[in-house]
Amino acid sequence: MFIASGLADYAVACFWVALFLAPITIAVWALLDAASRPAWVWALARRSRVAWMVAAMVSVPLVFAGLPIVGYYLLTVRPTLRAVESGDLSA
Repeated sequence: MFIASGLADYAVACFWVALFLAPITIAVWALLDAASRPAWVWALARRSRVAWMVAAMVSVPLVFAGLPIVGYYLLTVRPTLRAVESGDLSA
């Protein structure tokens, strides 16, 4: 009986750790992605690298409140930067 209870507690603990680590991991991914893009890509895309890196850094301690910020970067800004980097200046 105690083993089953211990496994359930372990599963619940793993769930909560994963729930809080996922947004932090996504924010760090956005931060590293923004930092790795060349300056000329940001200039041609008319975006501010510093502003997006600060937004990603602020998103890390905010955990769930920061998800919309990094979500917008990853779903909107990042594709634009990738297109410009590959030569599509219309993006």
